[in-house]
Amino acid sequence: MSESEKKRAPLAYENEAFLNSPDGRILRILSEYMEPLARFRREQIQDTVVFFGSARFSSRAGAQEKLGELESSALQFSGSQLETCKKRAVAAVDMARYYEDARRLAFLLSEWSIQIPARRRRFVVTTGGGPGIMEAANLGAKEAGAKTVGLNIALPFEQMPNPYITPSLNFEFHYFFMRKFWFAYLSKALVIFPGGFGTMDEFFEILTLAQTQKLAKKILVVVYGSEYWNRLINFQTMVDAGTISAEDLELFKIVDSPEEGFEFLRDGLTRYHLGPEPKHKGEQGERVPEIAKTNP
Repeated sequence: MSESEKKRAPLAYENEAFLNSPDGRILRILSEYMEPLARFRREQIQDTVVFFGSARFSSRAGAQEKLGELESSALQFSGSQLETCKKRAVAAVDMARYYEDARRLAFLLSEWSIQIPARRRRFVVTTGGGPGIMEAANLGAKEAGAKTVGLNIALPFEQMPNPYITPSLNFEFHYFFMRKFWFAYLSKALVIFPGGFGTMDEFFEILTLAQTQKLAKKILVVVYGSEYWNRLINFQTMVDAGTISAEDLELFKIVDSPEEGFEFLRDGLTRYHLGPEPKHKGEQGERVPEIAKTNP
């Protein structure tokens, strides 16, 4: 028998061609469940508060700097180009308030949560891991001295993780649905800042689960910025048309300041999630996190 004939075949779990093939998809999906689960357990994360919002907002200082750069290089643009760019830059300075407010709210929440006497870390600020509102929330949590989670996603335009995520809690996902699973799995509250398609997708998915009673836990939903959201969505029109019930408007709370948002979160999290530990225990006595109920 020749040496080539004696060569062993690769072990299935070391066979890259198989793992990256359509037949290996289920293993890749399971990996995006089991690997984060192992890390959350290792880091003693019991539950989270998830911040959603636009990746396009910057800090007030950053937005003002870009506006200044535009004004100093105005001769490089034609009249119409300058007007369009300046309009966007001025809008960016205005919307930067949401970056600063997300940073402040995450700070207040984290400063409070790290003082909760518990074996595991409670209400850890979690984001999609990118720039904008995500960066602001991770920054605020870090400034409070808390751990903070980033659930990033591999995208064609290479969304990079922001530098304020706790390194051991910096995740990268391929599958959107597995990333969304982890947004909801440990979450006890969502904070929805102004954003685009992705923000609205995540916002309405959780509202749908709550409306249809598919959640095994109470998730508080804070919608930040009445000026933005009331212009974007007329919720009362949905009630008037009969597409939702008036009671469905109680599934979320609209707030307009970090302090107002923090008070609502603190009171709700205390009421619903800081009571006695449930009797149902997991392996070695650890608490089994509640998850969204799904159909069999």
